[in-house]
Amino acid sequence: MSGIAGNRDYRLLWTGQVVSEAGFSTTTIAFPLLVLALTGSAAQSGLVLGAVAISQLVAGLPAGALVDRWHRKRIMLCCEAAQAVAAGGLVLALYWGVADVWMLVVVAIVMGLSRALFEPAEEASLPRLVAEEQVPSAVAMNAARTSAGQLSGTALGGFLFAVGRVVPFLFDLVAHVFAFVSLVFVRLPRQPERAEDAPPKHLGREIVEGLRWVWSRPALRATVLCVVILNLFFSAYYLVIIVLANERGVPAGEIGVMAAMLGAGGILGSLAAPYLHRWLSAYGLVIGVFWALTVLTPLAVFVHNGYVMGALFAAIAFLPPAANTAIATYQLLSTPDGLRGRLGGVLGVTGGLAAAAGPALGGWLVEALPAASAVLACTGSIAVVTLLTTFSGTLRGLPAAPRVRELEETSGQ
Repeated sequence: MSGIAGNRDYRLLWTGQVVSEAGFSTTTIAFPLLVLALTGSAAQSGLVLGAVAISQLVAGLPAGALVDRWHRKRIMLCCEAAQAVAAGGLVLALYWGVADVWMLVVVAIVMGLSRALFEPAEEASLPRLVAEEQVPSAVAMNAARTSAGQLSGTALGGFLFAVGRVVPFLFDLVAHVFAFVSLVFVRLPRQPERAEDAPPKHLGREIVEGLRWVWSRPALRATVLCVVILNLFFSAYYLVIIVLANERGVPAGEIGVMAAMLGAGGILGSLAAPYLHRWLSAYGLVIGVFWALTVLTPLAVFVHNGYVMGALFAAIAFLPPAANTAIATYQLLSTPDGLRGRLGGVLGVTGGLAAAAGPALGGWLVEALPAASAVLACTGSIAVVTLLTTFSGTLRGLPAAPRVRELEETSGQ
């Protein structure tokens, strides 16, 4: 990974965003605590957190199209500035004692909209920010950054709120200012300009064009489905395991360690992903991950110790980043620059829907079945998908990603 570490511009972007991720995760933990302190209403806490996810999902497809229209560095700068202003307004409102739930909802919507725009803008920029052979490392390092930011922010959120209600949001403000300043110094090449005489397209038609691009290419469509299934499975399985551990009397502290080990496994897996991507084909990584999950997931039925369960969690979380890196690298490098924002929008919406549906599915399973049986139901579902991916001619024939330059030359044809 020495090549990517020597890339000044990527390093600046990565450093700023790991701090920004920590700020976002800190706020996500502090939001429900603040709402409970202000109103005592758990339902209103859910309203604030739901506003982040819903606004991000609703804006996902239009945001992807706008990312293909506008200068991507400016988009990222505006997103960080908007989040800093929103956090700063909340800090002042808390200091003056005038904060209310609707103000928190507005801040949450700003956060969701900003993430809906920032994520596809950053993803679409990677092949221009780093050399083509560095794209897998950049994708993997971004995944590690997200996991690290979530872990540190989750740990910080409760602690900082205990220090003072305003402190987590002050930290978030500083984090976004830091990320903004880091971005200012990133040298990001401009994407190809549209022809001046080309008539402006309708936003809806551009969104449909992006959806059609993904759906009309079997390999791209298959890789998107793989990511959706992984997100859905992980979200459902995580909830089922937490319920199983609770039923077996695992102490709350050990359950916390389990969650931390899950995050640690994801970080280590992201760091190992570029090397695995170098040694194995994309098809080998995808089916290898699905087969490993099929073997590992039912072992939870036989585990009664929280620390052993945490080790199992870490092993399970270690594997998917390698498949995600192979998939994301193929998706980015096989999509023309002018469509990469819309690709990111499609991926963000489908992944977000899967992540939202996963806990609902997991909750339904543990309501309908004993927790151990729910684990086996998850395993059975993933086993079916494993067989389908193994015998998928589309995935088996997954081509090497074409050269970016060649794609840019042919994208207008």
